Amino acid sequence: MEKTFEPQKIEKRIYDTWVEKGYFKAHIDSNKKPFTIVIPPPNITGQLHMGHALDNTIQDIIIRFKRMQGYSALWLPGTDHASIATEAKIVEKLASEGLTKEKIGREKFLEYAWEWKETYGGKIINQLKRLGCSCDWDRERFTMDEGLSNAVLEVFIRLYNKGLIYRGERITNWCTKCNTSISDIEVEYEEQDGHLWHIKYPLKDGDGYVTIATTRPETMLGDTAVAVNPEDERYKDLIGKTLVLPLVDREIPIIADDYVDAEFGTGAVKITPAHDPNDFEVGMRHDLPLIRIMDDRGFINENGGKYAGMDRYEARKQIVEDLKELGLLEKIEDHKHNVGTCQRCATVVEPVISKQWFVKMKPLAEPAIKVVRDGKTKFIPERFAKIYFNWMENIQDWCISRQLWWGHRIPAYYCQKCGEVVVAKEMPEKCAKCGHDKFEQDPDTLDTWFSSALWPFSTLGWPEETEDLKYFYPTDVLVTAYDIIFFWVARMIFSAVEQTNEVPFRHVLIHGLIRDEQGRKMSKSLGNGIDPLEVIDEYGTDALRFTLISGNSPGNDQRYLPQKTIAARNFANKIWNATRFVLLNFDEDVDFSKVDRNKFTVYDKWILSASNNLVKEVTENLNKYELGIALGKVYDFIWDVYCDRYIEIVKPRLFDKENEKRLEAQYVLNEVLVKCMKLLHPFMPFITEEIYQSLIHDSESIMISKWPEFDESHVFAEEEEKVNTVIQAIRSIRNIRAEMNVPPSRKAGIIFVTDESKFALLQDSEPLFNRLASANGIRTTSDRSDVPENSATAVVPGIEIFIPLEELIDFEKEIERLEKELENLKDELDRVNKKLSNENFVKKAPENIVEEERKKKEKYTEMYNNVLERIKILKK
Repeated sequence: MEKTFEPQKIEKRIYDTWVEKGYFKAHIDSNKKPFTIVIPPPNITGQLHMGHALDNTIQDIIIRFKRMQGYSALWLPGTDHASIATEAKIVEKLASEGLTKEKIGREKFLEYAWEWKETYGGKIINQLKRLGCSCDWDRERFTMDEGLSNAVLEVFIRLYNKGLIYRGERITNWCTKCNTSISDIEVEYEEQDGHLWHIKYPLKDGDGYVTIATTRPETMLGDTAVAVNPEDERYKDLIGKTLVLPLVDREIPIIADDYVDAEFGTGAVKITPAHDPNDFEVGMRHDLPLIRIMDDRGFINENGGKYAGMDRYEARKQIVEDLKELGLLEKIEDHKHNVGTCQRCATVVEPVISKQWFVKMKPLAEPAIKVVRDGKTKFIPERFAKIYFNWMENIQDWCISRQLWWGHRIPAYYCQKCGEVVVAKEMPEKCAKCGHDKFEQDPDTLDTWFSSALWPFSTLGWPEETEDLKYFYPTDVLVTAYDIIFFWVARMIFSAVEQTNEVPFRHVLIHGLIRDEQGRKMSKSLGNGIDPLEVIDEYGTDALRFTLISGNSPGNDQRYLPQKTIAARNFANKIWNATRFVLLNFDEDVDFSKVDRNKFTVYDKWILSASNNLVKEVTENLNKYELGIALGKVYDFIWDVYCDRYIEIVKPRLFDKENEKRLEAQYVLNEVLVKCMKLLHPFMPFITEEIYQSLIHDSESIMISKWPEFDESHVFAEEEEKVNTVIQAIRSIRNIRAEMNVPPSRKAGIIFVTDESKFALLQDSEPLFNRLASANGIRTTSDRSDVPENSATAVVPGIEIFIPLEELIDFEKEIERLEKELENLKDELDRVNKKLSNENFVKKAPENIVEEERKKKEKYTEMYNNVLERIKILKK
C-alpha cells in the first residue's frame, strides 16, 4: 500500500474494474430474491448538485448492501427529457445563432433537440459514475426512448378510452415566458406586497354604484358579472340589476352566489370567468360568457379595446390612471397576498381560459389512497403519508398538455373535414365518420410528469410482459426528497395501480434537503451552492458520501458542514494508516489455517464478540433505512475500538516474533478489519475495496463478497464484560484528569485495588492505560494499605482506582468532587431501596428485574462505602 491515501489515484481505476467485470449487472435468478430500485431520473439538462449527491448516495448504499446480502439487486438508471427545461436550452442555443423555433419549424427544431441531447444529455450520468453509483448501466433508459414512448402512448389511449382523459376549456396556469400551460404543482406561491384597488361600477339606471375590490385591475376588461352573497342585506335589492363596466361600456348583471365572502373587501366581487378559476366556476353556474383579454405572451388582445397590444402590467398602470380621471377609483390599499410564479422561470403565472387536455383524477386517486392506507406502500418516515393523503384527497383534474415541441406529442388526430377526434398510436388512414383521409395531429406535448409517472414499470418493459417486469417488479424502495411527493411519488402510485394493478414500490424513503451552514436552502440567487464535484476533486468521493450520510436521518433537512468533510478525510486516513500498520506486521507467508482458537486472549474474544454485535446492529439499522445511525456505529467501532484500543493491545504480541500467540493476533486483526470494511463498503466504496484487496480476503471484490452475518460462535459475553470494565476504568481515569485539568503530558502511575482474579486482565491492559489514560505504568494489589493517601480515586464494579497525583492535585477540589460522587451514589441507592421496599414491585415484577435491582444495590453500596472511606482519608 502507498504511504498515504490518495483517492484521486484509485477511484477511476476501481470504478472501471467494477464496470468491466460486470458487478453492477443484475440477473434474473430463480435462486435469488430480487431487490429493485429505479433511479429518480435526473433531467438531461442537469448538473450534479448536493441534492442529487445525497439522493443517489442513499440509493447506492442500499443497493450495495442488498447485493452483498445475496439479492439479485437491480438499480435501474436513466434520464428525463425535461420538456420545459430542455426546450428553453435549445431555444437559447438557436437564439445565439440568430434563429427561432418558429423560423426553422417543428421538424428541424426536434433534430436540434436530439442533437443537443446526444451532446449534453449524458453529462449527469458521467457525474453519477464519479459519485460511485453502482447502477446497471446496460439497462439505462430515457423517457423518450422507443420503449418508454410506446408506454406513454399506451397509457394515454387506455385512459382516453375509459373516459379518464378529456379535452376541454378550463382555467389553467399560463406562463407567459415559457409560453405554455403548467400544472398546479408547478406553481410556487410567494408572498408579495401589492395593492387592493377599489373601483366603482355604475348602475345602468344611474342610481349609484357598486364598489368592487381587486388585486388585478387589468382583468376587469374581461368581467361578465359582479357577484354578491345572497344573504348580504346591503345588496339584496340590487340582485338582477345591470351595471355598466367602466372603460369598456359593456353591460353586466349583478348575480347572487354563495361563493362570495360578504366579509371580504366590499362584499361585491367582479367575475372574470376567463381569468380566474373561482370565477370560472361561478360563470359555469350562471351561464356567463367567457371573454379572454390576454394573449399567450401576457399582452392585452383585441378584446381589450384601446388597451390592446399593451403588456399586462403596462395596461394595469394605464387602467388605474383612466379610472382616476373618470372618478371611478375610490381608494387604493396596500395588500400582502400570495402570488403564483412559474417554478422554472419565476414569472408571475396568469390564470387564463384555454383548451387543454386533462386527466380526470378522482377515479385514479381513490385506489391510490387505499394502497397506502392498507400498507402496501409505506412512507418512511410515516408522517409523510399525511401529506400524500392530504393532496390526493383534495386532488384536482390534472392538465397534461403543454404548448411545447420537445416531448411526447399528444396522440390525438383531427379530421380536417368533419373535425372528428381520433386518439391512436399512429395517424389514421381514413376518417371513420366521413371517410376523409387528411388528419392533423394535436400540436401539444404531454407534461413531463406524465411519462415520469410510468417510470417504475415502463423502464422494465411494460406494456410488454417482459421477463424483467415479471422478476423485478414491483420495485422495493423509492428514494426521494420530500419536495416532490406531489409531483412524482403520487403520480407513480396512481399510474402503477391503474395500469399494473400493483404498487410501484413497497417503501418510499423520504430524505430532507441539503442546506448551507446557516440552514438556508442552497440556491443560485444566494450563491451558497456547493459543487459536489469540487468536493470530490479535493477530498475524494468517499469523503463526500460520508459527509452526506453522517448524522442523516430520514425526512430531515441537514446542513452541509465543510468540517464534516475534513473529518471524513481524517477517518479515511485513520483506516488507511491502521491497515498499513497491520500489513507491516504480517509475515510474508502468513497462514491463517494454522490459527489455534484456543490461544485467543480475552481481548481477541472481546473484539470478535464486539464486531459480531456490530454486524447485528448495523444490519438491523440498514434494513430499517437508518443509514446515519449505521454509519455512526461503524465509525465509532473502527476509530475507538479497533484502532485506538485493540491495535494498542496487540502491539507487544506483534513486535515479539517469538510470541506463541502472534499468529492469532494477526488473524483477529485481519478478520475484524475485513468485517469492518464490508460494513463500511456501502458508505465508502472506494477505500474499502482498496483495503479489502490488500488484506487476506474471501472474494475477488468486496462489492460481491458476502455481507457479514451474526455468528453465535463468536459471542463471548464474559470476555466482553471484562474488557468493558477496563474501558470503564480508562474512562473514569480520563474524567478525573479532565476535572482536575491535568494535561495529558503529565503522566501518573495507576494503582488498582481488586481481587487477584482481575490482575492478569489489568496487567495485559497496561499498554492501553499508558496510551489512553496517560499512565506511566500500573500496579495491581489486593491490599489498600500501601496506597499513598494523596491519591485521586475512582470506583468501577469490582475495582478501586488510585492515582497518586502528589502536587498535581488540589485536595479541596478532590474532596469536593468525591462528595458530589457520593451524593450521586446516595441518589442511586435511595432509588433502588425505594423500589425494593415496595411490596407491589417485589411481588409483581419479573424475578430477573427484581434480582437486577438487588445486584445494583449491592454494587452501589460497595461503591458508596469506598468513596466515603476515601473522603475520610483525604480530610485526615
